[in-house]
Amino acid sequence: MRFAVRPARMRAGRVLLSLVVVGYRLGMVSASRGREIAARVAFQGEEAAAVRQLGVEYASTVLPGTLRQSALERIEWHKRQGDDVVLVSASLDVYLAPWCERHGVDYICTRLEERGGRLTGRYIQGDCSGAEKVRRIRERFQLSRYALVYAYGDSGEDREMLELAHKKYYRWTEIASWDDVTSYGHPSAER
Repeated sequence: MRFAVRPARMRAGRVLLSLVVVGYRLGMVSASRGREIAARVAFQGEEAAAVRQLGVEYASTVLPGTLRQSALERIEWHKRQGDDVVLVSASLDVYLAPWCERHGVDYICTRLEERGGRLTGRYIQGDCSGAEKVRRIRERFQLSRYALVYAYGDSGEDREMLELAHKKYYRWTEIASWDDVTSYGHPSAER
């Protein structure tokens, strides 16, 4: 958002979204809903081509510095095995798509709606998190065709997706099920 949203809109957004942030911290607003509201404030009415170009720039200049080397190595390992590699994320298509395309990885993510060359600030099919990740995965892939499915996640919004997989990794630690993750968000030490 900081990369693509005009400064005046960003200042106004901080004021408008302050209640959403408070609601999130108090557990009254989900992360998913907070992202939807933020996207509306940030992108409604913006020229789609300009935002998409900023997404391409972000994917090539900023995103590489935020990625874990171990994650990139794991993606490459899966590709060498001949696996179908799909990044499933609540991240926005404007920057995730160019990154995935550059790295030869398929993707399922949150997509910004466009009408008449302008962004509406809404999502196509909603936020790609939680159960929505599972719905989209099943929509695109017949999982029974795969002898082994891996899934990697790092937040509670990945729970349902992790439960689809034969081999589940939460914050880079293999788990048998979500029950292995404590209320603190880390794999249980008791395994």
